[in-house]
Amino acid sequence: MHLRDYDPADAAATLAVFDRAVRLTASHDYTPEQVAAWAPHDDGERDLEAWAARRAGARTRVACSGERVVGFTDVDTDGYVDMMFVDPDVARQGVASALLAWVVQTATRDGATELTTHASRTARPFFERHGFVLVREQRPVLRGVELVNFAMRRPLGAA
Repeated sequence: MHLRDYDPADAAATLAVFDRAVRLTASHDYTPEQVAAWAPHDDGERDLEAWAARRAGARTRVACSGERVVGFTDVDTDGYVDMMFVDPDVARQGVASALLAWVVQTATRDGATELTTHASRTARPFFERHGFVLVREQRPVLRGVELVNFAMRRPLGAA
């Protein structure tokens, strides 16, 4: 596995990783209605161009196995991690840990003093194992459906 910068040609692959991670992995922690709101089937609510624009507008790093994109993450200059998703086929193989190491390095270089994220129920244990602490539980509404996530933070320099 290796990490590299996101390329606009990665849009479809990163969207596929997102969809698979939500539908196959996070579905153990969320209801079918919540999963459908979070990762709707391609019914016109999302389009690849909008996804590509969002990814291109963020500092995104992808994890690849050979040429196949198997995970991705991003971090802004304040240390906020908006997305971190790994394909279920490679879950628990160190992909997310490698992506988080890049996040830490990048945010530290930017001068951020902490990392923050809004972690799903599924991702919360991963972030806790990597030094993040719970700030608060949140209940955002997406496409009319209430979800649950967790505002979390990690001071930089923590293990």
